[in-house]
Amino acid sequence: MRLKLPPAPSYYNASSPPSLEPARARLAGVYEADVAVVGGGLAGCSAALHLAKRGFKVALLEANFVGFGASGRSGGQTIFGLATSQKALALQVGREDAKRLFEMSIEALDLSQALIREFAIDCDYRPNHVHVATKPRHLQELADWYDELRDDYAYESVQLLDREHVQAHVRSARYLGGLIDTRSGHLHPLKFTQGLGRAAESAGAVIFEQTQALRYDDVAGAGVTVHCAHGEVRCRQLVLCGNAYIGALAPALSRRILGVGTYIIATRPLEAGLARSLLPSNAAIADINWILDYFRRSADERILFGGRVSYSALQPPQLAESMRRRMVRIFPDLAHVPVEYVWGGYLDITMSRAPDFGRLSPNVFYLQGFSGHGMSLTVLAGQLVAQAVAGTAERFDVFSRLPHRDFPGGALLRRPSLVLAMLYYRLKDWL
Repeated sequence: MRLKLPPAPSYYNASSPPSLEPARARLAGVYEADVAVVGGGLAGCSAALHLAKRGFKVALLEANFVGFGASGRSGGQTIFGLATSQKALALQVGREDAKRLFEMSIEALDLSQALIREFAIDCDYRPNHVHVATKPRHLQELADWYDELRDDYAYESVQLLDREHVQAHVRSARYLGGLIDTRSGHLHPLKFTQGLGRAAESAGAVIFEQTQALRYDDVAGAGVTVHCAHGEVRCRQLVLCGNAYIGALAPALSRRILGVGTYIIATRPLEAGLARSLLPSNAAIADINWILDYFRRSADERILFGGRVSYSALQPPQLAESMRRRMVRIFPDLAHVPVEYVWGGYLDITMSRAPDFGRLSPNVFYLQGFSGHGMSLTVLAGQLVAQAVAGTAERFDVFSRLPHRDFPGGALLRRPSLVLAMLYYRLKDWL
């Protein structure tokens, strides 16, 4: 099924200065490179940047524009850990590698902030993220998570919050407590992605936009040729970062991920003091339901609120109004505040919700499956694949040891079967 995006523009597009993004050429003719990177999201831009910094001649191919996909549409929350639990990771790769994966997720937060500073990326970064409890059992889950992070992983940037102290971050009667992480945070994802694209260009990478990679030839001893509508890139190595949009370019990868629709609304700018009264510390907030709500303040004092998902690849009906109702349930003071933007995108999930990094051949690497937890991990992934291309793959291979399998049901039944499975988790949230 071909993924279709809602036609409405996002708040991120409307608030990204077009003057910062000069028009980039479409690939025409033959281009010679050391490495081709497919996909102009965070993973692709980071890979191009770190490869170029190592002296490789890099061509990045983007079917639309840099930041078009999930990287430029997301909730913008930079969070520690992976989308799956540490316990699940330990069962898959052992306790020591699970610990290394967690430590690299923290490194990803630090790397993102270091790149923001190094390249002066104006992306409205703000620190602090709070996971909040909406029901009593969540309080115990957060307490157990806190103990695991502190005792098993020596992660000391988290703190439990009771009902009174969570109000310092989110003024809502809905929340019973929370877990704050001062190392995580939030940012403007499109500005961040485009900033990484400009950083890659400053390091020497060449970016071709409106250039979809249609197929590639990988001939042992002869290198890789990536074919596009109006030209081709001849290179020694290829890095695939198409994620939910990889499609027919790499069917073996496409079968292992599923594009899940996720949606966000943005209110109009709130009157003086209202946004700050609702979110006093300017932290990003997310509950811990399976189908979660997440929200934060924007730089111009809007509330950005996400929470609906679609496993069917169809946009939910009356999307803006249903999401507005969810937001008002949390913040009754917003009952009469209009919604100015509603948009969506597709994140790429794996069966295990663990990221899927690896090789399709000695010359073809890939990064995918961030499962909604990639705003900073993608940046580290680009650095890791650049190291692997250069011949130092030890850290990359910790991720590549994670086992992955195709979604069941084939092309016709994989989505319907997943929709039915998600009904079970929705019921758990409701109960």
